[in-house]
Amino acid sequence: MYQQIVANKRRSILLISAVVALVLLIGYVFGTISGNTPALLVMAGFLALTSTLTSWFAGDKIALTGSGAVSLPYDADPELHRIVENLAITAGIPTPKLYLLPDSALNAFATGRDPAHASIAVTAGLRQTLSKNELEGVLAHELSHIKNFDTRYLMLAITLVGFIAIASDFFIHSHLFGRNRDTKNTPPILIIVGLALAVLSPIIAKLLQLAISRRREFLADADGALLSRYPEGLASALEKIADANQMTTSASNATASLYFASPFPRSSRRLASLFSTHPPLEERITALRTMGGGA
Repeated sequence: MYQQIVANKRRSILLISAVVALVLLIGYVFGTISGNTPALLVMAGFLALTSTLTSWFAGDKIALTGSGAVSLPYDADPELHRIVENLAITAGIPTPKLYLLPDSALNAFATGRDPAHASIAVTAGLRQTLSKNELEGVLAHELSHIKNFDTRYLMLAITLVGFIAIASDFFIHSHLFGRNRDTKNTPPILIIVGLALAVLSPIIAKLLQLAISRRREFLADADGALLSRYPEGLASALEKIADANQMTTSASNATASLYFASPFPRSSRRLASLFSTHPPLEERITALRTMGGGA
């Protein structure tokens, strides 16, 4: 467990470094094309730094506000608070703040840059539908994300991958197709490299984010099952979510990777599954039941 936490912290630093380097490379290429390399490099670096700091210090607030989550006082749902408190004590981390999502879908998410600044949001549908054991499984899964610093990494990934897409689009339109462009003396190969870099960078970054996100869901399932000491509770919750197959209206494409299960209805198309933020529910259920010795 400790090795996973250290690895997540290391990956967070590597992610920031890689994204900043990629943005600077985009800035350099398009600066060379437009003949204004220093200014574009400074602008790219400034925007990358601003994006990283925003994600670090305000990413959780942005996610909660954007999803419409409202604070859940202790007296409004003491049972849910007690479940989270007991699991947090077992996990050895501070009790995260609880929020309610006014959404009938069965889902939840955790956010925060570290366990001391963490929050968990659950949908009204999840709270009303699941049994206590199933709720414990879902909340243990989310607490595992918090304990392992997955929430920090995912918030950084969401913000920085989105920033790469914005930066690439900006450089393409302003320095290749803008009215004031001057590319007649630019080698064609450089223009081709610039276009390829701007087009492919967001795609590559997104695919890397999805691959990492899917792997972390399996790890959080396993850690959550150990934390709750009842893998079947989590497996049963996943079954109910699979049967419901609902759209989580509080989610967006940007925040989908934060959620307990994919917030979008499952698709039978193979291409769509490749771009899913989560592994198939059936695979998660099978892994949990194998872990618990079930059928």
